[in-house]
Amino acid sequence: MNRITGTWALGAAFVAAACAGAASQPEGPPLLRLVNTIVLKEVRGRIDHLAFDSVSQRLFVAALGNDTVEVLDTVAGTALRSLSGFHEPQGMAFVPEPRSIAVANGASGTLQLLDAETYQTRWVVAVGDDADNVRYDATAKRVFVAAVGGLVAVDPASGRVGQRIPISGHPESFQVAADGANVFANLPGKSEVVVGDRSSMTVTARWAVPCGANYPMALDTEGQRLFVGCRRPASVAIFDRSSGRSVGSVPAVGDTDDLFYDPERRRLYVIGGEGAVDVFVRDGNGLRRAARVPTRDGARTGLWVGSQSRLYVAVPARGGKPAEIRVFLAQQD
Repeated sequence: MNRITGTWALGAAFVAAACAGAASQPEGPPLLRLVNTIVLKEVRGRIDHLAFDSVSQRLFVAALGNDTVEVLDTVAGTALRSLSGFHEPQGMAFVPEPRSIAVANGASGTLQLLDAETYQTRWVVAVGDDADNVRYDATAKRVFVAAVGGLVAVDPASGRVGQRIPISGHPESFQVAADGANVFANLPGKSEVVVGDRSSMTVTARWAVPCGANYPMALDTEGQRLFVGCRRPASVAIFDRSSGRSVGSVPAVGDTDDLFYDPERRRLYVIGGEGAVDVFVRDGNGLRRAARVPTRDGARTGLWVGSQSRLYVAVPARGGKPAEIRVFLAQQD
């Protein structure tokens, strides 16, 4: 049975109170240190999501407005290749077997699998309109992609399109639980989090989100928390993952499209197109903003790579300045 939890009125009041309190709080020391900037001279337009190949230590960047995928060497800190043949690439995910990068093409509604070494296309399959975020399900060894109508499962070895978790509308960011069968998806059109079961491929619950334009999300597996980034108002909503109960909200940088949880440091990194990254730390059942690190207007996507303790932030070309990937190293408290 579906379950609706939380209310707009209570959520809005909580956020308003939190914003008033946060305005007087001094900024803490920068917990992210800029260690490199990789310029993408030929990239124009919007930059969407990123993926990381842990074997080669290469970063793949979906240059949506450029219809390219950019390949970066994170060891040398340089741009390697610009790959063409895409149609508004949006979401991406690294697939270990076969070692490849899954790329969702929003304009063509397809999922495209690239060999991570040769960059050749292994297969392209239709998954649905506005193919967007992509995640790898390590338990079942399959790829999930969000498109209009739900979350679609695809076998990376064969390219066979499997079942779909049906979701009315267009799901945005979603997270695959590593400790169970749950998958959590943002549905900004209805201000909901949709909970699905990857075994039965069904929707099992719907949670009301106490804010609007809920696009990114992240999981804290150990703390059993789900963090949902919102743009109206600019905030992060916090849910008890096991019960679906809303346990609070905090104001955050505006225009967020990616946020990531760092379990080692118990931090949440919120990337906002307003021109900053907010660093939150776990504080009891909630979050406390510890630092705000400036970036540039429009920089709202990126990728946290825990094995490197690095946050990569995608900065689009604007105001005569080139596109770039800024590399931040997480500092200890």
